[in-house]
Amino acid sequence: MRTKVVLACEVCQSRNYVTEKNKQSHSGRIEMKKFCKTCQEHTLHRETK
Repeated sequence: MRTKVVLACEVCQSRNYVTEKNKQSHSGRIEMKKFCKTCQEHTLHRETK
């Protein structure tokens, strides 16, 4: 089952991206390096609750 998750920047804590993940294959939280519009650079984004 795929569920929607929100990704937040680790530097400025702004919630920039919405994506989907498969809960059966990825039980933990997602971490990706994405571009933050607020910081104007590529930073680590983590899944929020």
